[in-house]
Amino acid sequence: MEEALQQAIRLREEGHVQQANDMLLDLLEARPDHAQLNYQCAWSFDVMEKESEAIPYYEQAIKLGLSGEDLEGALLGLGSTYRTLGDYEQSKSTFLKGIELFPDNRAIQVFYAMTLYNLNEHGKAMELLLTCLAETSNDAEIISYKKAIDFYSGQLDRVWPS
Repeated sequence: MEEALQQAIRLREEGHVQQANDMLLDLLEARPDHAQLNYQCAWSFDVMEKESEAIPYYEQAIKLGLSGEDLEGALLGLGSTYRTLGDYEQSKSTFLKGIELFPDNRAIQVFYAMTLYNLNEHGKAMELLLTCLAETSNDAEIISYKKAIDFYSGQLDRVWPS
């Protein structure tokens, strides 16, 4: 079973997405309670741009106890999928869970900022993006203004009197 799972992942990585997905679905038929198989199916549906078909597999993988990096990836994938389908509240909830469990994952935070934008929470979205930028950039100019970016990130609407 594990060997077949790895073969399906390799097929997907090589661009044979439909073949990989078919193989994963066959494996899942025999083991519907396998968290990793559900996660890999969700991932394949996402790659095939069949987001609505990916959702139940992401949800099931998480429910079945996916953990570690796989849970991190599943929460990012599920939150992003909800966002692309316009289910912004589900996306927000999923990303908040991801941020709670994986506070150092900047990708989750950036995708969460996109959801905040969609929810018209522009200030919060910009603050999060600016914080991520200031804390992760290797650009010399960004680094030289890190303190100012950090300072202003939470005060974008503030006007200082002259």
